[in-house]
Amino acid sequence: MPEKYILSLDQGTSSSRAVIYDVMGKVYSLAQRELRQYFPQPGWVEHDPMEIWSSQISVASEALLKKGLSPKQIAAIGITNQRETTIIWNRKTGVPIHNAIVWQDRRTAGYCDRLKRSGHSELIRQKTGLEVDAYFSATKIKWLLEHVPDARKMAEKGELAFGTVDSWLIWNLTEGEQHLTDVTNASRTMLFNINSLEWDEDLLQLFDIPVEILPEVKPTSSFFAETAGKMIQARIPISGVAGDQQAAMFGQMCVKEGMVKNTYGTGCFLMMNIGGQPVSSKNRLITTIAWKIKDELVYALEGSVFTAGAVVQWLRDGLKIINTSKDIEQMADNAENTDGVYFVPAFTGLGAPYWNPDARGIIAGIHRGTTNAHIARAALESIAFQSNDVMLAMQNDTQGQLTNVRVDGGAAANNLLMQTQADLSQLDIERSSSSEATSLGAAFFAGLAVGFWKDIQSLERLWSTDRVFRPSISKTDAEARCKSWHNAVKRSLIV
Repeated sequence: MPEKYILSLDQGTSSSRAVIYDVMGKVYSLAQRELRQYFPQPGWVEHDPMEIWSSQISVASEALLKKGLSPKQIAAIGITNQRETTIIWNRKTGVPIHNAIVWQDRRTAGYCDRLKRSGHSELIRQKTGLEVDAYFSATKIKWLLEHVPDARKMAEKGELAFGTVDSWLIWNLTEGEQHLTDVTNASRTMLFNINSLEWDEDLLQLFDIPVEILPEVKPTSSFFAETAGKMIQARIPISGVAGDQQAAMFGQMCVKEGMVKNTYGTGCFLMMNIGGQPVSSKNRLITTIAWKIKDELVYALEGSVFTAGAVVQWLRDGLKIINTSKDIEQMADNAENTDGVYFVPAFTGLGAPYWNPDARGIIAGIHRGTTNAHIARAALESIAFQSNDVMLAMQNDTQGQLTNVRVDGGAAANNLLMQTQADLSQLDIERSSSSEATSLGAAFFAGLAVGFWKDIQSLERLWSTDRVFRPSISKTDAEARCKSWHNAVKRSLIV
C-alpha cells in the first residue's frame, strides 16, 4: 500500500499555499503562489475570487507533482483561510458578482459607526462575541447586496451564495455540489450566534441579509464533502476547515484552558483557550469559537495587534536604517536598552485592547544621544509591549488563568524579541520547532476526522519546542517598563 498523507490548503491574504504532511506531522511537500491585492479606493482592499481559486488549485497540484504523489495517496484535505473576507457568487454559474472584499477593507466603517450610535453594540457582542467593526463579514455582505445591480433581488430568490474563503474553495472543489462552512469561520461573520451555534435571526434582520445566501455550518473537524473527480482526479474527503488563527492555535496544540498562542506576522494575533464556555470580555477582547471536534466545543479570547512586523518593514523601507528585516536584531542588540525611547507604531490606529482607529504613531523620549540602535530596539520592543497588553487583558478577563504562551510566525525567529516578550509578560515563551502552525492545524483537524491520527493526545506528542524563553528581569522591573510604555500610548491617543 502506498503511503498516505494529508493535504492542507492554506489560503492567506498575500498568498495561496499547499502543504502536504506525513503521519509524523512533518512537511513532505510545499508549494506557494502570491495573490494580487487590489486597492480601488483608499481604505478599500479586494481580491479576485477566481484568482483565489486558480492559485489554490494550482499549488495543490504542484505540491503533489513535486513528490510524484497520486491524489489517491491523500487521505484527507484540510482548509485554512484568511478570515472575514467576503465573496458572493451566482449559484447557477459559479461566477462571483464582485471581487472579494478583504478583511482589511474599511469601506463600511461609517455604517459601523451608525450601528454603534444606534445602540446595537451590546446586542451584537452578546450574540457574536465581536466588536462592531468593518473587519467582520456582515457589513461587507450588506454593502455588496446594496451596491451590485440586482444582487438583493437575486439573493432573496435564492440565486446567490455567500461564503468566506473556505466556503468558496469547498464550492469549487465539489464543483458546486456543497455550500458549507465551519463554526470558526461562521463566528467571524457577525451573523452567527456563538451560544446557540445558529445563524441569528435578529442579526440577519438588523443587517437585512436573506438567510437563503448562507452556507450550512459544520464542526471544524468533521466530514464536509468529497472533492469532485474532474478537479483532482480522486474523491478525497474534505474533513477539516478552520480560520487561519484558530488553525494556528490548534497547530500549536493550545488544547488546554489557559494556553495562549501568538502569531507574529505583519500584525500579531493572540488567542487564549478558555474552554467550553464563552467568557464575555471586559477588556475589549473578542470572544470567538476556537474549534468544534465531534461534540466538544472550545471557545477562545482573541486580541489583535495591528502593527507588529510592519514596524520593522517601515524601518527598512521608510527610514531605511536597515537593509533587510533580519538586520533589526543585530542593530537593536548594539544598544543595551532603549535609553528611555518608546515607539508606539499606531500606523493604522491601535487594536486590542484599545480599539482606537484615531491613534497615531509616535516615538517618545528621544534626545541628543538617541541613535539608530535605540530606535530599532524600541521598535522591536513595541511588538512585545503591544502583545503584552493583550496578555494582560486576557489575564484580567480570566482571573489570571493564562499559563504559557506558544509562538509562531516570521518575527518569532527573533531571539531578542522573544526574550523581551518573556521579560515583560513574566511568562515562559515557547517557540515551536515547526514554523507551519497554521497549515499544520488544518491538517490535524482533517486527519483526526478520518482516523489518520487517533486523538488529540497523539497530536500533542508530535508538538515540540525549538526554544523556551524565560523571564530574566524581576516583576517590579517589568511593571516599571510597562508603566512607561502606557504613558507613551496615552500620548499616541491625543490627536
